[in-house]
Amino acid sequence: MSTGTETGSGAATAGLRGVVAAQSSIGDVNGEQGILIYQGYNIHDLAEHSTFEEVIFLLWNGRLPKADELADLKSRLAASYAVPAEVVALMRSFPKDADPMDALRTAVSSLDFYDKAGKGTDRDSAMSAAIKLTAQIGTIAAAFDRIRSGKDVVAPDTSLSIAENFLYMLRGEKPSADEARMFDVCLILHADHELNASTFTTRVVAGTLADMYGCVTAGIAALAGPLHGGANTNVMKMLIEIGSLDNVDAWVDKALEEKRKIMGIGHAVYKTEDPRATWLRRYSKQMAEKTGESKWFDMSQRIEQLMHEKKGMFPNVDFYSASTYYLMGIPLDLYTPIFAVSRISGWTGHILEQYGNNKLIRPRAEYIGPRDLKYVPVEER
Repeated sequence: MSTGTETGSGAATAGLRGVVAAQSSIGDVNGEQGILIYQGYNIHDLAEHSTFEEVIFLLWNGRLPKADELADLKSRLAASYAVPAEVVALMRSFPKDADPMDALRTAVSSLDFYDKAGKGTDRDSAMSAAIKLTAQIGTIAAAFDRIRSGKDVVAPDTSLSIAENFLYMLRGEKPSADEARMFDVCLILHADHELNASTFTTRVVAGTLADMYGCVTAGIAALAGPLHGGANTNVMKMLIEIGSLDNVDAWVDKALEEKRKIMGIGHAVYKTEDPRATWLRRYSKQMAEKTGESKWFDMSQRIEQLMHEKKGMFPNVDFYSASTYYLMGIPLDLYTPIFAVSRISGWTGHILEQYGNNKLIRPRAEYIGPRDLKYVPVEER
């Protein structure tokens, strides 16, 4: 119990910028050099050679899996792809115009009812819940999109990877090998990013020893905020508003004159190119070549060039993911749920780490209100 005599140790930092709030071995961001690592491995190395399932194992266990360990994880994930029928029925009751992130948050929270074994915070129970959540979050996102569109829900295929399965359940047909690999790497690139808002949220909730489902539900709620997970959707809306390559220069000049934010440009940590943007630029170009729709990539590239020339700013992970997903035929309002389909691996890794060496996260606030006020009866105010 507080004695009422505690005092803060210093002035508050807006947005906790630069404040170290935890020790973690899961991921690290070097914003000055544009380096992102997961458990010691550079993101470029993982994007080039790894798979999302392998990265999941890495984030949870601190090392790359052996062949039998990877096979076992894939088997356990595949066995958990299908969500309880009651959760599908619940999604059918949602308004058809519900925001997919609201639907995802509510459906994921309801999974807790059907996983009694995953209620604990010990390693085995939490890992069991992490596997189910990681396997089922994509099933939920794809199922809700089909339900709201009046289409039959496509059951997951246990022979497919998480990336392949999501595209299959969303469209009703299996993706090409090239597209599946591209989407798999997109999931790798979004898997973790140190103590971003949603990850920090999951660790704060985990610090109370709430179960895995509660922690992840809180993370989804944080991700849904427009200053966090919705940026790539807004990038695509910006591109659609601009309309054509010929309009880019004038649009950017006017936006800068009006001090409007150019979506997908700049980052709170990176002072150089976001390494994830390097891959997504490549994929945006590949999708443009594959579909014959080059204008979205061309517009993006011109905006990137102008912002670097005028402001010395670089694209972040959201900038080229927007056109990549758009050219895959993915609805704009599913971009953030896809972020969750990937980031669930990092969230659950951080939750497991928090459980393993837990201390309640309880920072202080710098009080800036009045003091020594005297109570005045209501009739005298």
